[in-house]
Amino acid sequence: MLKHTKKIKEMYEDIQKRIFYMIPEKWDKMYLYCQVSESENGQKTGELFFYYIPKGILKKNPVNVYEIPQKFNLDEKEYLKLVKILYKKIVQLREEFKKIELTSTWTNLTIKIEGIKFKVEYDYEDLSKSRFSSYERHIIWRYNVLGIKLEQLNRKERDILETYLIGEKVIRRRERYEESIYIKNIKNIVDYDTGNYLYEQNIEYIATGDEKVRNQIIMSTEQMEELKK
Repeated sequence: MLKHTKKIKEMYEDIQKRIFYMIPEKWDKMYLYCQVSESENGQKTGELFFYYIPKGILKKNPVNVYEIPQKFNLDEKEYLKLVKILYKKIVQLREEFKKIELTSTWTNLTIKIEGIKFKVEYDYEDLSKSRFSSYERHIIWRYNVLGIKLEQLNRKERDILETYLIGEKVIRRRERYEESIYIKNIKNIVDYDTGNYLYEQNIEYIATGDEKVRNQIIMSTEQMEELKK
């Protein structure tokens, strides 16, 4: 079991607040994926993406984080800075875990905010040895996390999932953490009345079939170092 120190829990709270701030409307659920890889020479690369489900009586389609600037008339360049900072915070979270685990740590995580629950699943898969590409893992992730049905996908995506489903399943280490959250009247990037009730939020970070890799934040070591300045 992963040890969750006071420092790590404080980092969770910071990540939660940043997610809430970045979503400019009321929402019900959120799912986020973030991956950090390190090569033998120490070079780091990674990606981050998420979607949220708008609040409403009728079923709403997930909103891609990268659609937010156009949807709400925000400065895209400035908004992407917030996405990069969020990624940086998750990288820092991983560095904190490395201090505790010493030998190896997780390579990717999925964050879910559902109701008043904040859930994190840590995956220790060696992505450098994965049989699937980043794009293919993305399709598999949305199938497993979002419950996307095969009939909702195009031919290429179905082929990827069929290969995954009939292939040999590798047992690998996964760690899960869950805590209750209560964030009330938090400030959002777009000012609006959140009301005096418990503002539930959840993030779902997945790409639809026709989305390109450009809809992901992918950073090299140099870019991550630039963020630290």
